[in-house]
Amino acid sequence: MANIKFYKHEQIPLEMHKVKIVQELKLLPVDERLKKMTEAGFNTFQLHNGDIFLDMLTDSGVNAMSDNMQSAMLRADDAYAGSETFYRMKDKLTEIFGIKNCLPAHQGRACENILATRFVKPGNCVIMNYHFTTAKAHITRLGGHVEELVKDEGLVSKSDLPFKGNIDLKKLEKCIKDEGKENVSYIRLESGTNLIGGQPISYENMKEATKIAKKYGILTVLDASLLQDNLYFIKEREEKLKDKSVREITRMIADLFDIIYFSARKFGFARGGAILVRDDDLFHSMEDLIPMFEGFLTYGGMSVKEMEAMTVGFDESMDMNIISQGPQFIEYCVKKLDEYGVPVITPGGGLGAHLDASVICSHIPQEEYPAGALVCALYLCGGIRGMERGTLSEERNADGSERFASMELVRLAFPRRVFTLSQTEYVIDRVKWLYDHRDMIGGLKFVHEPKTLRFFTGILEPTSDWPQKLVEAYKKDFGEDN
Repeated sequence: MANIKFYKHEQIPLEMHKVKIVQELKLLPVDERLKKMTEAGFNTFQLHNGDIFLDMLTDSGVNAMSDNMQSAMLRADDAYAGSETFYRMKDKLTEIFGIKNCLPAHQGRACENILATRFVKPGNCVIMNYHFTTAKAHITRLGGHVEELVKDEGLVSKSDLPFKGNIDLKKLEKCIKDEGKENVSYIRLESGTNLIGGQPISYENMKEATKIAKKYGILTVLDASLLQDNLYFIKEREEKLKDKSVREITRMIADLFDIIYFSARKFGFARGGAILVRDDDLFHSMEDLIPMFEGFLTYGGMSVKEMEAMTVGFDESMDMNIISQGPQFIEYCVKKLDEYGVPVITPGGGLGAHLDASVICSHIPQEEYPAGALVCALYLCGGIRGMERGTLSEERNADGSERFASMELVRLAFPRRVFTLSQTEYVIDRVKWLYDHRDMIGGLKFVHEPKTLRFFTGILEPTSDWPQKLVEAYKKDFGEDN
């Protein structure tokens, strides 16, 4: 394990890899960053990567590949149908999860589309511990609705609760009775709740939730996209499983579910996805959707080179030395920010460190997107690109009113094996400066607002000249070239 102790130095996370290939980074002068942010419509998704110093938008498809992953890409079998690459990937997934039926897809949201298309009808309900943006969008576009039943304490930003992603079991049973079991398409549990800080769900909670589902004959689905982080937390925090290996815990989790899907842009450290289906008849009822939406059944819209890399990445995801890297760096960042008094989600989860914009920007009304404003301010004051995870990431209600998010977060993702500790220290330093000047941050409003997933392509503008004033304050402390 990457739990190497230091003699005199303070305890810090230690990289269990060495750097073999590097990419040059550039930090634009602050006035240039203001220009780029304006051109991007105050939406960090619209920034060009060449204009960014540290890209912490996501860990999806931007993790560094290992040398073994890259070398595996050279053996890829380019056959349209029956590629040996697919069968190597399928065999590895069967080895890890114990499920032999595999439907390949080009990424996680493609899997969500297949599942929603197959199971969701108008008026149906899908129960979740917490939603993910695309998972919910696929369900609602088909006339279904989502019920989020994460425990209330999971939405408390500052706590020491080890598994804030747990579903409320009492609410789960009540929801099934209220909706009617025949109206529940499936129960989806997310192993690592993306939108509430990458917080994990315990094995015991998954076990009890799936037991309730079986009692009512309802299909169970695991979103395993962030599984590797969740496995780390289960092994570290769940006392009964400390002596189990990562592979043993993975199989125990898999045995609970009817269907498992994942984005390999996260789980597997490459770019792709898959749906694993336990029941043969259920599998055959879904397989025609892959050629329709994705590609043939043995490539599913993926590059075979990526599939070879994924297959190695799945093995690496079972290695505690590898999967500990993200959570340990995130915990270090969270701990330092917390010590500085910066409101941040605790304990540190997977995926990234999460700033609590509802506290940092409490002076900004929720309808002016405080998390969206904070993430733009962070780019101005450091060239750091994060992601808004708040009301801007929600969709409006049917009557056009805002659906206010439960939490207003700014996610600073830690792609695996990408950033160094000194870069992490730089992020901490700039976040602290911004927190000390938080009253200068103002709101945002839409200029162009797409109806669906508006946070991807929407164009906004500030409600005042606050960006210019913030940049002037920054230049007084750091100069024009920082």
